[in-house]
Parts: sequence; C-alpha cells; structure tokens
Amino acid sequence: MKITSAEFLISNTDISKCPEPKFPEYAFIGRSNVGKSSLINMVCERNKLAKTSGTPGKTQLINHFLINKEIYFVDLPGYGFAKSSKQNRNIWSKFTHNFLKTRENLLCTFVLLDSRLPPQKVDLEFMEWLGKNRIPFVMIFTKIDKLSSSILNKNITSYKKEMLKIWEALPQVILSSATTKHGKDEFWNLIEQTNASF
Repeated sequence: MKITSAEFLISNTDISKCPEPKFPEYAFIGRSNVGKSSLINMVCERNKLAKTSGTPGKTQLINHFLINKEIYFVDLPGYGFAKSSKQNRNIWSKFTHNFLKTRENLLCTFVLLDSRLPPQKVDLEFMEWLGKNRIPFVMIFTKIDKLSSSILNKNITSYKKEMLKIWEALPQVILSSATTKHGKDEFWNLIEQTNASF
C-alpha cells in the first residue's frame, strides 16, 4: 500500500470521544518500550508520526491516527512495567480493555512482543484475555535486527510452544524491524486483506 497521508487525530481516555467509527481500525499494544511507536512510524513511512521514547510507559492515552484518509491506527498504552503509579496503570488498563471490547470498527489488534526475550507472563496473560473476549489479534515480534537468526528462531519457537499449552491454533505471526523495515510488506498485505471484510 502506498502511504499518501498519515496524521495524528486525537488523544484521550474517553471512548465516547474517539473518532467516529466509520473507517476500519487497527490497534497497537504491547509491554512498555516494546517499540509500538517505532513500528507505527516505520509502516507509515513517517519519522515522527507517533512519539517514541526510551522511557517505558510514555504512551498513557488512546492515540488515534488517520492513514490515507481511510484507516485508523490506534497507539494504546503499554502494559507491564512502567515508571508510573499502580493507580495510573490500573486506570490505563481499564480504559484500554474497555476500548478493545467495545470499539465496533476495530478489526485487529497487533500485540507487539520483544523478539529478544523469552515468553513473558504478562504477554501470555494479555493474549489469553484477548482470546477469551474473542478479540482478533496478530503477534508482531519487534527488534529482530538485534539478535541472530538462530536465537530469534529459538525464542519464537519457545513462544509458540508455550502458547500451544492453552491454544488450539496460533494467531498469525509477523517478524518486524523498525530499523530494516522487515515485515512492512507483510503487515500491509494483512491490512488490505482484513479491510475487505469491513
């Protein structure tokens, strides 16, 4: 897909103030500092569309972007470790879960996972929550340029093995790198195929 426009629309915690659900929507979520903003910038061919930060927990709102005047991207607060109070993290969790369960035009949630790490309990629990609530999602492993192919394959195999303990079948997996742009074409192919159902 050719990116002709990409613009920030609104940030908020009130779902009723989100943009009118007239376009297909895709959400991005993952542990704090997993690379959500970097991935959004990469696939949208923009350097500063989504704000990146080295500080975990920087994204604290529901951030909407409009891509090509026809698709919504949503950058959601990270879960897990963040340099903020437990009270704030609980607030983020509440409105994030509410958004994922009630947003009628949300076609897919991209769960970002750090490819350098073994399966993380918080990631597995979140994906299990998505499954129980019948929220479609795709696993995107980030930062694959940071490790060797052998370790990458080992970590992903470990993830799949862990998930198959409770899942009958696994969701689609995309390997990505914001640095090398690996996974960009596969990502947009999935978007185009999914949009057809909107």
